[in-house]
Amino acid sequence: MTHTFALNIPDAELTPEPLDPEQIVSGTPEVSGKVVWESADGRRIRGVWQITPGVVTDTEADEVFVVISGSATIEVEGGPTLHVGPGDMAVLREGDRTRWTVHETLRKAYAIDL
Repeated sequence: MTHTFALNIPDAELTPEPLDPEQIVSGTPEVSGKVVWESADGRRIRGVWQITPGVVTDTEADEVFVVISGSATIEVEGGPTLHVGPGDMAVLREGDRTRWTVHETLRKAYAIDL
């Protein structure tokens, strides 16, 4: 992959990604994504991710993301509740335990550092 590129995020083709059934709290959410760049050591990842409506739990990596479309409420255990929608940027810390309530199919562009 090259370091220099442009991508139309709303039209990006995504690939289905398995969601651990134990993460699903309610609904039938489906996840898809596309890694558009990864560092040689695999510790920095940039991409696009999407989830359909439902409620899921997760343990986060060090991540910054911008919501392209859709909306969700993200409850951070022991921390704030984030309400995100188109144009919002959010930062999650490594180890954050979260509960995502996805109201409308959410698509985001992200940067993760492991």
